Amino acid sequence: MGKLFGRKRRYSDDEYENEEIYDDEELDDEEIDDDEESDDEEIDDDEESDDEEIDDDEESDDDEDDEDYDDEEWEEDERRVYRRRRRVRNQIIAYAVVFIFLILLLAGGAYIGKSIAGIVKAKKAEQEEERLKAEQEAEAARDVVIDPPETMEEEEPEEPEEDYLGEIVNAYISEMPLEDKVAGLFIVKPEVITGVSTVTRAGDGTREALNEYAVGGFVYSEKNILDKEQLTEMLSNTVSMSKYPIFLGVEEEGGDASKVASSRIEVIQVDDMATIGEAGDASQAYETGMTLGNYLKELGFNLDFAPVADVADAASSKLGERVFGSDAQAVGDMVSNVVEGIEGVGVSSCLKHFPGIGEAEGDTHAGRVETTRTLEEMRNSEFIPFKSGIEAGADFVMVSHITASAVDEEAVPSSLSKVLISDVLRNELGFQGVIITDALDTGAITEYYTSEQAAVMAIEAGADMLFMPEDFSAAYDALLAAVQEGTISEDRINESLERIYRIKCAEKLE
Repeated sequence: MGKLFGRKRRYSDDEYENEEIYDDEELDDEEIDDDEESDDEEIDDDEESDDEEIDDDEESDDDEDDEDYDDEEWEEDERRVYRRRRRVRNQIIAYAVVFIFLILLLAGGAYIGKSIAGIVKAKKAEQEEERLKAEQEAEAARDVVIDPPETMEEEEPEEPEEDYLGEIVNAYISEMPLEDKVAGLFIVKPEVITGVSTVTRAGDGTREALNEYAVGGFVYSEKNILDKEQLTEMLSNTVSMSKYPIFLGVEEEGGDASKVASSRIEVIQVDDMATIGEAGDASQAYETGMTLGNYLKELGFNLDFAPVADVADAASSKLGERVFGSDAQAVGDMVSNVVEGIEGVGVSSCLKHFPGIGEAEGDTHAGRVETTRTLEEMRNSEFIPFKSGIEAGADFVMVSHITASAVDEEAVPSSLSKVLISDVLRNELGFQGVIITDALDTGAITEYYTSEQAAVMAIEAGADMLFMPEDFSAAYDALLAAVQEGTISEDRINESLERIYRIKCAEKLE
């Protein structure tokens, strides 16, 4: 029957499924065996098949048996081929799985190795950092152990300059009689104590006058200056005749407001302050200060009543060309540079006219002048140049006679006002140098106060020096009596003298 239908029939569905189950079971068993056992089975099957073929040939007499044999042989061959293919396929799959597993294993190993290497590297870095830190701490510890002896040697001090200066100052003040202490608070014209109409030389009369009234300083004008040799000799002799260090001052602002430059002495002429301020060149202001200071020092002066720190428009202010301008900040820059130039060569500068008279109407030389400016307005304008000059190292500040009724309700001239002198200038602006009044022989003072009253009021307000009182003898006697009676303490006088002598003795310290 198989031959009749061309052997196209293989298995029924049921038979095929049974065969697959059978083959799967065989495959599971065969997979346990290695490749050599598989090959042996194939050989056995072949030998068995050959034997069966020989037996079948011998029994081929029966046609029906032949047909059955052919069907069985075909089916057996087909099963072997099918099993072989499944075996090969499963082996390939197994090899692929193993290969993929090996790849994953290698990749995982590489990743783990890299991670371990990173951890080891970080650990080494941490250990190295700890080692360096330990070395630094050890080095620091060695420094602490080694350095203190050196530091102790360096700290053994030379005493600060302030201590040396203080000793010199105290040496002067402690030996002064009260009369000399009081006289030391005045700066006057030389004619006032000598009784001479015009002083052009310092002789025995000057010596006698200074022995009687040991004033703190002299101020000179054009009439005292004849020529360079005369001026230099007069100033030098005055210094040698004074029992104590003495201020020798002059008003040398630049331009026309210069007593020396306006004389017959040939000195370098400098521009007025308005011209310098208009140029806006701070270096020019500094050079101006240096020029003024240099020729004054060469002649024998040690105090210049300059620069003007008032804020005003030169075209409208009574001060005219003496002011730098109306921009407070710009004026501050000019003022500080002039101060640095003057002070830098060893001459004291004096800022004027606190709290500011630039825009005020009227002239204190003729009478009372009042400003309506408030304290806040002054802080935002007038005080700015004074603060700049103070920071630059000005030794003096001159207080004007302008009345600031919006600041001091007592409405007294600023030169006699405790509010303006002590509260504002000394405490708020922090000025620790010498505060000197403007000239006390002007109308703003003489029309309302006696010389005695003005002198005592100014010292009580906090001023350190009294500038040119109308009647020196009366002012001196009144101040001396106030101290003797206890109205003003001697300690208060000593405070002012200490500020004065710190400036006077600074050159001796050098």
